[in-house]
Amino acid sequence: MTKYIQAKILPGVTHWQSPNYFAYYPSNSSVAGFVGEMLSAGLNIVGFSWIASPAATELEMIVLDWLAKMLKLPEDFLSAGRGGGVIQGTASEAVLVVLLAARDKVLRRVGKDALEKLVVYASDQTHSSLQKACQMAGIHPENCRLLKATSSTNYALSPEFLSETISQDLTIGLIPFFLCATVGTTSSTAVDPLLSLGKIAKSNGMWFHVDAAYAGSACVCPEFRHYMDGVEVADSFNMNAHKWFLTNFDCSALWVKDRSALVQALSTNPEYLKNKASQANMVVDYKDWQVPLGRRFRSLKLWMVLRLYGLENLQCYIRNHIKLAKHFENLIAQDPRFEVVTPRIFSLVCFRLLPVRNNESHGNKLNHQLLDAVNSTGSAFISHTVLSGKYILRFAVGAPLTEEKHVNAAWKVLQDKATSLLAESL
Repeated sequence: MTKYIQAKILPGVTHWQSPNYFAYYPSNSSVAGFVGEMLSAGLNIVGFSWIASPAATELEMIVLDWLAKMLKLPEDFLSAGRGGGVIQGTASEAVLVVLLAARDKVLRRVGKDALEKLVVYASDQTHSSLQKACQMAGIHPENCRLLKATSSTNYALSPEFLSETISQDLTIGLIPFFLCATVGTTSSTAVDPLLSLGKIAKSNGMWFHVDAAYAGSACVCPEFRHYMDGVEVADSFNMNAHKWFLTNFDCSALWVKDRSALVQALSTNPEYLKNKASQANMVVDYKDWQVPLGRRFRSLKLWMVLRLYGLENLQCYIRNHIKLAKHFENLIAQDPRFEVVTPRIFSLVCFRLLPVRNNESHGNKLNHQLLDAVNSTGSAFISHTVLSGKYILRFAVGAPLTEEKHVNAAWKVLQDKATSLLAESL
C-alpha cells in the first residue's frame, strides 16, 4: 500500500505541514493532536447526545471551559451558566448556527413573515462564509450589508459607517438583527473595534458575533489579549483551534452566552432519540447545537493538546511564529523594491513588489507573476489577496516546523524571482 500512496497520492498533495508553507492560514498538526484524532477514530463513537457517549459530551464541556478561561472570556460563555462552548467543524458552521439562532430569536419577536426585512452587517473583509450562511438562512442577498473597509482604518469596520447604515435601514422599515465582527480578517488580519461595534449592536437589539478563527489563538498571550477587548458585549465567539493551536483539523470552538437560542433554532426530538436524561433537561445534547445529527469525538484531540503542551508552551509557540513574521517584515523593509502594505499585527505579512514607474495595473500583473513564479519552484508556497484594488502577496507564518532558515530561504526565492521579473519588464 505504501508504494501506491507514494506513487498515486503524495505527488498531488499540497504539504500543509511543510515548514515552507506560508499560504492562506496554517492548519496545525501535532503529536498530541494526532494521538487524540487516532483515539477518536479507534473509539469511533457518534456522540449526538449525552446518552450516546457521556464522556464525549462531558469532556467537550470541560475542555471548552478550559480554553475559554485561557482566552479570558466572560463567565457568561462558560457551561456553568446559561451559555457554553461547542466544537463545530469549521468557522463556517459556527457562523451559520449562530445566524440561525439570531434569525429565529428575532422572528419570534417580530413575526415569521418579517424574514424579508432582516438585515445582516459586516465589513467587506469578513470571511465569505457569512455570505454563504445568509444564503442558507434565507436572508435576502440585498440585505447582507458588507460595508466597505479602507486603508484609513487598516481595513477594520468603521463604527460610524455602521451606525449610519443601520439608521438608513431603520428609516425604510428594515430590521437590523445580526452583526459579525472579526479579530484577524482573512485578507490582512484587520481587527474590528469590538467594543464600539458591540455597543451599536446592543442599542439596536442585534446579535453580535465575533469571528476570531485565526487570531483567537494569539489571544491566549497576554500581550495580544487586548485585541479581544469588547468580547464581553458579544453574544457568540469563535476561534479555530485547528488553525494555529496545534490541534488537528477539524476543531472550531464556538461559545454562546445563551445556549437556549441555539437549541430552539436547531433542536429536533424524534421518538427514537428520546431518553430519560434528555427529557429531564439534566444533560447537554450537542446535536441541538449544530447542523448535523452525528458528531465525532473531537474534544479528545483538544484535550490532548491542552494537557500535554499546556498554556505556557502554547504561548511560546504562538510568539515564535509572530517573531518569525516580524523577521520577514524586516527583510522586506531592507529591500526598496518591496513594500509592506498593511501593518503586521500577528504572523501574517501583506506585501508587494512595487510597480515600475508607479504603473498600478502593471503592478498587479507583476505581483501575480511573482506569486506564480515563487509557487512554481515548489520550494515555498504563498497566496494572495486584493486590497484597495491592489494585488497583494500574503506570507503567513504558522506551520509547526517553520524556523528562521525557512523564512530566509523563502525570501531568497522571492528576491531572485523579483529580480528576473523586473529585468524582463524594462
